[in-house]
Amino acid sequence: MVRAIVGANWGDEGKGKITDMLAKESDIIIRFQGGSNAGHTIINNYGRFALHLLPSGVFYDHTTSIIGNGVALNIPFLFNEIEDIKQKGVPQPRILVSDRAQILMPYHVLFDAYEEERLGGKSFGSTKSGIAPFYSDKYAKIGFQVSELFDEEYLYDKLKRVCEMKNVLLEHLYHKPLLNPDELFEEMKEYRRMVEPYVCDVSSYLHEAIKEGKNILLEGQLGSLKDPDHGIYPMVTSSSTLAAYGAIGAGIPPYEIKNITTVVKAYSSAVGAGAFVSELFGEEADELRRRGGDKGEFGATTGRPRRVGWFDAVATRYGCRIQGTTEAVLTVVDVLGYLDELKICVGYEIDGKVTRDFPTTLKLEKAKPVYKTLPGWKCDIRGIKSYEELPENCRAYIEAIEKEIEVPITMVSNGPGRDEIIVRK
Repeated sequence: MVRAIVGANWGDEGKGKITDMLAKESDIIIRFQGGSNAGHTIINNYGRFALHLLPSGVFYDHTTSIIGNGVALNIPFLFNEIEDIKQKGVPQPRILVSDRAQILMPYHVLFDAYEEERLGGKSFGSTKSGIAPFYSDKYAKIGFQVSELFDEEYLYDKLKRVCEMKNVLLEHLYHKPLLNPDELFEEMKEYRRMVEPYVCDVSSYLHEAIKEGKNILLEGQLGSLKDPDHGIYPMVTSSSTLAAYGAIGAGIPPYEIKNITTVVKAYSSAVGAGAFVSELFGEEADELRRRGGDKGEFGATTGRPRRVGWFDAVATRYGCRIQGTTEAVLTVVDVLGYLDELKICVGYEIDGKVTRDFPTTLKLEKAKPVYKTLPGWKCDIRGIKSYEELPENCRAYIEAIEKEIEVPITMVSNGPGRDEIIVRK
């Protein structure tokens, strides 16, 4: 059985914890898109981790963790991450890397930084991890697949051709040092040495695993609103964040994805630029940011303060719809126990009209939130194990969200730890 775990919003919904928890019942966990530009924070008996490229199932000795073909593979970053978790006492995880995965090149990181610098005040708020240049090259057909590392003559010839093209931009647009194909070739040989033990025909491996009835998790990065087609374009990421892409980014038939578990945050948060209708500001935002998440609302990759706001039912209902959500998991409900009252954004007012539908970006920029107010529960709910034990006002808040997003909330997370979760019957 294949289950996808994805985000409903801007990312940072708590997918890492849910993947880590569900990996206990899984055989295979696959990262199917994105790169090291976003992190999943996980707290378990080994400690606290911010994973970036490694799938969130690497802490179990019975699982196989896979880097799928849809991932932007930063090879040295991946192997530094493996060494880091091993130094913290985690046993060497079983890892496979798709021979069709493409390699994030050192110059992708440079071009990302150069372009943000060139754009100045009109930048996209990139993490400068090389993701947009990587995917640009992939679709321009000048990227490098892992399989190409194993043919030196072909590799060197292609590197020379790509460097010629890149050096025109470096010289005339960015006024930066030029690339040296000989130096890059030596670096690529080192990449081959690092990745060789893990390379696998992942699609074939998964074909057999599905025939054998293995439990498979597809782990998505970021959330619906960062999808390049269906998100707040152009303030989006460069790979599809939707469960449907899991089939492509892993190499399995789409009909094999039976469950789509969409992680939904009990309030809104976002890193980076873009429209954010229910955003809070000033002391109200600072208080929620301080209390939020495990160590406050700061990006797992960048450390940037996250923007925070009230729960946005318009964005979340849309996010769940385009994911094809079969069940939702509501996270960080425990954070909200300090509030006298809570607001849910139930509509957007655009040009004097109220809508419940999530619009395209230009209209979104003009949207004003329409709120519904609910009373707070004014207590700490961490440690509660059953839904019925939650305060009445807390249950009312959860059920109001469930009604608005139109999908069942099957789990409620009330703390950052692996076992701090309430399963609803």
